[in-house]
Amino acid sequence: MEGESSSGGFKLYEQLELQEFRDKFVIKSKESPDDGFFIDRRDGSIELLSDGDECSAGPLKTSTIFGVVGTIRLLAGTYMLVVTSRKEVGSFHGFPVYRVMSMRFLHCNEGLKLSTFQEKKDEAYFMSLLKLVESTPGLYYSYETDITLNLQRRFKLADGWMKKPIWKQADPRFVWNKNLLEELIEHKLDRFILPLLQGNILNNLSFQVAQLTLKSSPATISLISRRCTRRLGTRMWRRGANLEGDVANFIETEQILDVEGFRSSLLQVRGSIPLIWEQIVDLSYKPQLRLIEHEQTHGGEGQLSAAYAAEMQKLPNVRYVSFDFHHVCGNSNFENLKLLYEPISEDFEKQGYFLIDAEGNILEEQKGIVRSNCIDCLDRTNVTQSFLAQKSLNYQLRQIGVLTSSECISMFDEDFRKFRTLWAEQGDDISLEYAGTHALKGDLVRYGRQTLAGTIKDGMSALSRYYLNNFHDGIRQDAIDLVSGHYTVNRSGLSPFQLNGFDSLSYLPIASALLVGGLTVTTLTLNQAGRNTQRFVASVLCAGVAAGVMAMISANGRQFCSRPRLCGLL
Repeated sequence: MEGESSSGGFKLYEQLELQEFRDKFVIKSKESPDDGFFIDRRDGSIELLSDGDECSAGPLKTSTIFGVVGTIRLLAGTYMLVVTSRKEVGSFHGFPVYRVMSMRFLHCNEGLKLSTFQEKKDEAYFMSLLKLVESTPGLYYSYETDITLNLQRRFKLADGWMKKPIWKQADPRFVWNKNLLEELIEHKLDRFILPLLQGNILNNLSFQVAQLTLKSSPATISLISRRCTRRLGTRMWRRGANLEGDVANFIETEQILDVEGFRSSLLQVRGSIPLIWEQIVDLSYKPQLRLIEHEQTHGGEGQLSAAYAAEMQKLPNVRYVSFDFHHVCGNSNFENLKLLYEPISEDFEKQGYFLIDAEGNILEEQKGIVRSNCIDCLDRTNVTQSFLAQKSLNYQLRQIGVLTSSECISMFDEDFRKFRTLWAEQGDDISLEYAGTHALKGDLVRYGRQTLAGTIKDGMSALSRYYLNNFHDGIRQDAIDLVSGHYTVNRSGLSPFQLNGFDSLSYLPIASALLVGGLTVTTLTLNQAGRNTQRFVASVLCAGVAAGVMAMISANGRQFCSRPRLCGLL
């Protein structure tokens, strides 16, 4: 049946032909050349292909693309995002999964010629944001199955669910391009609609069970992280919760084990501490936290943790455990996480995991979930989640019969190394998406201790984070807000850049030049200050200018940082 995969589920077109004409872009399936649509390059309108749409003149260019991500309307035109290259990275429930390697926006903005000067200026900024969107990391998809639902939810779906279009099967929380799909959905282009998941998918990490017991069956561990789109953003510009309770960097991570016909799944979630708080960059290495609607308006992580603990006391059926990772584990004592695990071990074991046999019978269900709440939910969270995943993996292998009650995965060096590498790589990918750098403390996950090379790498990543947070992430946040629909372009409204005033970053080169120039001249004049009074006075004046500029930058640090210009913090 048309549109069905070999398993009877819905299947998207896998390879598409893109034809570029002077007045339109034509996209058609290579499998079914009569099925396709075109988008007008003048106004961005979409029409289905019909028999009378053949052009006498050939296309200017023809290429192969691998999916349509969606469309976005700006001031003077419409832009369609397509996948231009992909890489198969593994499988999910037996279906191939691909990672987006490159994307391209098709410009349908002929109307830009008739725009005002301000509209052209605004459109140029929006188009620069689209260039950033084209390089968004960590996007995954499948043509034959939905990858946004975890195993337990998937096995409880109603009959016939898999025959629905994939965009209808997907959990909208984890569809990165949900906002871009609206026009395609409106035109019922179901076999072209490609839901993308941002996060991480690592699998095919196989080890031989023969190394663990007398049996010789192989086992596969898959790790899937799904980033929620409700509060997407960068590390410092999306903190805590919004007024609806959605938190920054909320990620569902699923560890799936396949062995001897059994399949098990452990689900964990992470998210920024769910209070309304901010930490606005101001050129300092660690900007102050500010809790909103709390008596304590400034303070560090301790005050934030105390406020969260107080709120958690009001919730039923939730157990809150506070753990000071830096104090207990420091930079090298990974095993000290047992001090966190011991008091929660009974509850963690009762929550269990999801387990099915070879016939698809449900043997166990996960009855609860561990949520790790942190400032960034990156480095410390990944170390903690990998520790809990290791404990659960031992329970699963023992129940299936691969391990005896006295054995654990850490007793098998090569297998344990692969397991830890999987979690470390996942931590790096999640950190790149949120903070722009690899995760810190990766050595604790990989080796259970900090190495000299790891310490140097962490130092470089920390410096990179400082630079990105202060001088780049404001623009990146605008790009995320634009593509996710948190900001909507209003063609009849005032320019958002006129409303927001000057570009604060424009003063940074002037201030930097004055500071560097003042310090340089001060150094030069000081070397010759002893020769005459004039040079001494000059050096004092230059030192005063440099000190004044430094004081001005320090006092107005926020004004010299890259700030989002489209949306507020909430």
